[in-house]
Amino acid sequence: MEIKTEFRKQFAPRRKDSHKGDYGRIFVLAGSRGLSGACFLTSMAALRSGAGLVTVGIPKSLVLPLARRFTETMTLALPETSKGTLSRSALGPIKRFLKGQDVLALGPGLSLNHETQDLIRKLVCSSDKPMVVDADGLNALKGKAHLLCRLKAPAILTPHAGELIRIFGGKTPKHDVERKKRALQIAKTYGVVLVLKGHHSIVASHTGKIYMNRTGNPGMATGGSGDVLTGVIAAMLGQKIDPFYAACFGVFIHGLAGDLAASEKGEISTVSGDILGALPLAFQKVLRHNKAK
Repeated sequence: MEIKTEFRKQFAPRRKDSHKGDYGRIFVLAGSRGLSGACFLTSMAALRSGAGLVTVGIPKSLVLPLARRFTETMTLALPETSKGTLSRSALGPIKRFLKGQDVLALGPGLSLNHETQDLIRKLVCSSDKPMVVDADGLNALKGKAHLLCRLKAPAILTPHAGELIRIFGGKTPKHDVERKKRALQIAKTYGVVLVLKGHHSIVASHTGKIYMNRTGNPGMATGGSGDVLTGVIAAMLGQKIDPFYAACFGVFIHGLAGDLAASEKGEISTVSGDILGALPLAFQKVLRHNKAK
């Protein structure tokens, strides 16, 4: 697959009479006390990747402290535990809110709190919205990967190698051939799109499709980089792009933004905010010929 050509084909130019509802309502479930930066990176990455509306579901005690940062996104205050993480009682409000949303992105910064992890599992199994599951959303599946067989909606999982082994067991794939084989095996077994992050990230579909990404650099090995990727992929889903291609385009544009950031800051000094900040230029470079109708 020639990724740039496919990207331009499927990433339709915007109509002049379009409105924000045309580009997806994304619900980001992320963040907890001490890990609030994750929800900011994910939500802003979704907006910078074209999402029309983004709402962040966060523990209620974080709403006021984060109000100044969330100027373009909306927030939904949710019940929390004594540790400042989402509680089980948040499930009802989340499910009600999701009825009016197009995509669910969950995991970044949600914590390993046992109650929050239980909430994540129940939500993943019950949601009928396409979802991107990352970070602590994946950690909740440790020893419980069988729950993925109960999914009611398309899901894109985005583990790095360590998370892959933690959830699905086995040995760490040593080279690209092994990485492709393992990613395809998991995608087919559980009926998901799997993004195996790392040098040359792999995207595998349960239908047997596979893509190896070539953008990106070692400077992206920094905290929060994966949170940005989650938001980018969620925005692609919100713009009605097929889940496999949404994941492919997500890792491609995320890596390209990382390359642009590193060219300015250097690999050593690149941080996740730099990758987020480079997304607009990355889209411009790939879609510069696409104009509104």
